[in-house]
Amino acid sequence: MTMLVKIHKKESRTIIAVCDKDLIGKLLEENGKQLDLRGEFYKGEEMSVEEIGDLMRNADGVNLVGTEAVNLGLQEGVIDKENVITVKGTPHAQAILIQE
Repeated sequence: MTMLVKIHKKESRTIIAVCDKDLIGKLLEENGKQLDLRGEFYKGEEMSVEEIGDLMRNADGVNLVGTEAVNLGLQEGVIDKENVITVKGTPHAQAILIQE
């Protein structure tokens, strides 16, 4: 399982972008939906599943692209299955997380 993680920080907020490594550099378009994975937003570093899970649980928001990334988000409970969309068969989900 290889995923790339990019951490985006603004003031006290942290959003993490997680993308299956094999999708980086692609442009996916279907029925008016577009996932542009060519830019810098998703180009981060490889991390272990445990590290990514910890980041997901503690982030203010997540942006997940790819089967591995979305499955990990489901496993960690940061996204719900009904909120996952697909573009060209590639799953994608976003969530704003409220920390208690």
